[in-house]
Amino acid sequence: MPHRPRSERGVVALEPELYGRSHLGAPLEVFRPAGECRVLIFGGIHGDEPESTATLSWALRHLAAPPPHCAVVLAANPDGLLRGTRANARGVDLNRNWPAQNWSAAPVRHRVFSEDPRDIELSTGDAPGSEPETRALLALIGELRPEIVVAVHAPLACVEDPAASALGRWLAERSELPLVDSVGYVTPGSFGSWAPEQGCRVITYELPVAALEQQLRRFAPVFLELMLGSEAADAADRAPWS
Repeated sequence: MPHRPRSERGVVALEPELYGRSHLGAPLEVFRPAGECRVLIFGGIHGDEPESTATLSWALRHLAAPPPHCAVVLAANPDGLLRGTRANARGVDLNRNWPAQNWSAAPVRHRVFSEDPRDIELSTGDAPGSEPETRALLALIGELRPEIVVAVHAPLACVEDPAASALGRWLAERSELPLVDSVGYVTPGSFGSWAPEQGCRVITYELPVAALEQQLRRFAPVFLELMLGSEAADAADRAPWS
């Protein structure tokens, strides 16, 4: 699949489809694959991790045609991205709002700077799946039924894949990031907790702390290869999702 000329990469050439609306009414968009969805990549579920959206966008802007088997959601939490907040507009951490068995109503605590204590409280929602952004992504995954989902976050600089799958190993090697089986703390009500309960494989890809230009140079090519699917697999002499 030829890449778009550099002069045309200011916008995404592909047309997204609406899969829902945020609490404030912002569109929730998915870029669908040309064929059967085997991989879903989503970023921006935490609005204070805009580098995940920007990195996926730069990769997607190289494409003149839909990826063969990869669906992409650039912004799972558009309200949070617009406001620069980790949570959605209702103050809910969307990555603690999934209807996993370990969902908890207790507030989740986070920090802005790595040296800070985790003393900023966010809600996990009125109930599991209470937020429109969560419900919409739940429905989309139920429709697409991808073999594997790659959730892009920041800033832990690792690839979390408890199964150490071929795709997880490929992502870690290609990105020069450590492959880990845990980020080191529990995440009740997270997508990573819910997905395995549904038989869906999930990889959490954590970008490092770095300037955006460094993120784009180093990691956008990895996601572009993943979006291209079989062509990238042939070039790497392996099938990432096998």
